[in-house]
Amino acid sequence: MMKTILSTEKAPQAIGPYAQGIQAGDLLFLSGQLPICPEKGEITAADIEGQTRQSLENVKAILASAGCGMDDVVKTTVFLKDMAEFAQMNSVYAGFFSEGSYPARSAVQVAALPKDARVEIEVVALKKR
Repeated sequence: MMKTILSTEKAPQAIGPYAQGIQAGDLLFLSGQLPICPEKGEITAADIEGQTRQSLENVKAILASAGCGMDDVVKTTVFLKDMAEFAQMNSVYAGFFSEGSYPARSAVQVAALPKDARVEIEVVALKKR
């Protein structure tokens, strides 16, 4: 099975030794996306809603680079700095997926995230043939 590195200028570049995403066969594995604005190279939103939106826009951009969209996502993992912000994150998150094709999801609270982000989201997607 071939492995293809996914990369786009429309999402933040990796801040370490990893790829934005990998395609292996029909599966896409995206690295966790912080709420970094790709044009500015930094986190611009202070609240959880804005940070969730930016993280998911970054996910969308990487998926698009592989010819996929949010409806192709089969699993997400949401890392939250504060689980008390789950409802606000969830409200924004729901707007990125079509009802009836919601992916499986885990959400966990973590002690800290890179760049002091409030949220990081990683996904696995299935590329349609």
